[in-house]
Amino acid sequence: MDAYGTGSGTRQGPDGPGRRHSADAGAPGGAGAAGTGAEAPSGPPGAEPPVVRAGAEAVVPGGEAAGAGQPPGDPGADPAAAGAPRTPPAAVDAGPAGTAGPPAGVAALPARYQIVAACALALAAVVVCVHLGMLFLHVAPPNTLTERHGDAVDEWIYPEFEQNWKLFAPDPLQQNIAVQVRAEVSTADGGVRTTGWYDLSAEDGRAIDGDPLPSHTRQNQLRRAWDFYVATHDSRDRPVGLRGALAETYLRRIAVLRLERNGAAGPGGVVERVQFRSRTTSVPPPAWSDEKVSARPVHRVLPWWGVPAAETGEGREAEGGAR
Repeated sequence: MDAYGTGSGTRQGPDGPGRRHSADAGAPGGAGAAGTGAEAPSGPPGAEPPVVRAGAEAVVPGGEAAGAGQPPGDPGADPAAAGAPRTPPAAVDAGPAGTAGPPAGVAALPARYQIVAACALALAAVVVCVHLGMLFLHVAPPNTLTERHGDAVDEWIYPEFEQNWKLFAPDPLQQNIAVQVRAEVSTADGGVRTTGWYDLSAEDGRAIDGDPLPSHTRQNQLRRAWDFYVATHDSRDRPVGLRGALAETYLRRIAVLRLERNGAAGPGGVVERVQFRSRTTSVPPPAWSDEKVSARPVHRVLPWWGVPAAETGEGREAEGGAR
């Protein structure tokens, strides 16, 4: 048979042999390629013909177009090839329209617990706002509010929320100050004796050393009382204004309580007078510094203060019994 005869259905001409008209029923393209009006190019003998898109159909190797040979109702048919709209997977898994997931958080609680939670949150918000406002007024410069409500601000701040910025001062403290006290005691046999010096600062230091949660009283009560005294007295230990007398009373009561705790008066003894002194030593400079400081301690001795009977242990017990 002539390979280039007219009976084979092949085209002759510039395209050369090997190309057949797509309308030929015997072409390898099969039924999917028939009737498309397009020509399917063929490669070398024995090779699969490449995919050719003709119009809306794609000719695949084997001679079948995509979607051909499948009945319209075949569930395995590709919806996109059949022209049907593709449904997103999320829409298939979603529930009825307008429905939401189960409530979470506070909304999942019963109604009465929701009310309790809302009240607790509102109360916490109010306390936080008040606390921040008090701190602002405490550290702010003097103004109308602090002049009118300064006592209320101080009662809120001291002693738990005190703001001390000495760490960030241009010239921070470079001294260690130890506060010491001694007492004049009347003994049970009618005599009078003077005790030795009790280093109250050293006692506080030993009490908080190694304690992960030290007492605020141990850390700051004595230190703040001494700073209060120094700020309200001149170099000759004379009080400046009414706060000076208050500072003396506060410091004296601390001394009496500490002396009684240490048993300084002894059995049957009574503390009659107390005397304070401070021992100030400079902090040694670091090794790389050329600064020279004196290592000699400096003492400041205060005058003797009489102790009223109401401030002693027996006086406090008698006052408590009367009440």
